[in-house]
Amino acid sequence: MRTPGIFIFGMVLAPCGWILELTSTVAPAWRTINNIPGEPSDVVLQQGLWDICRTFTSSRDILCNQQDTQYFSAQVIQIARGLMLSSLILNVIAIGVASAGVRCWTEKPLWTVAGVGGLLIFISGVLTIIPVAWYTHTMTSIFSASTDVRVGYCLVLGFIGGIMEVLGGLVMSIGLCRKPKFTSLYYNSILIMTNYSLYRWKSLRNRYFTSFLLQMM
Repeated sequence: MRTPGIFIFGMVLAPCGWILELTSTVAPAWRTINNIPGEPSDVVLQQGLWDICRTFTSSRDILCNQQDTQYFSAQVIQIARGLMLSSLILNVIAIGVASAGVRCWTEKPLWTVAGVGGLLIFISGVLTIIPVAWYTHTMTSIFSASTDVRVGYCLVLGFIGGIMEVLGGLVMSIGLCRKPKFTSLYYNSILIMTNYSLYRWKSLRNRYFTSFLLQMM
């Protein structure tokens, strides 16, 4: 039996979403601060959840591990850290559960187990989208040395990764709606009835053919 398409779809999107989510979590580019007063015009601050980098657009030099206690003490930063880490861990567990359910190396998948894995992947995607959306909404209200605040690429990666996990998990969770036992019983009963009908047809054919031969003799 080939692996169902919904499982292939989910098992491809989930790891891809996890990689994007990991990049979004660790990279210091959730927002960029430009045109900082008292600083050279080529200085840009890249702020993330764990680090702040000071970049120079003219020389492309980067200085990380910049301190900003007001930024890191913001409520959205603290909650986003916890949610993103929880999403990463949950997605790893979900992929493991889904892999055990898909079982592409065997004849039949475990639909319920794969569906539970898909549900966990869906929840992982939601846990990613929540902090990314919240940070985007409150980005300009977080303490900043300049009013020129722009969206960083990590927010884009986080949105894409979260949506991929949500879509993949949602499709895989369809496995929870399938009832393999009843489906198997249904097809087995049809197969038995078909075989019995063929047997009866062959018996009648042989009987009539034998009777015809006897009459000819």
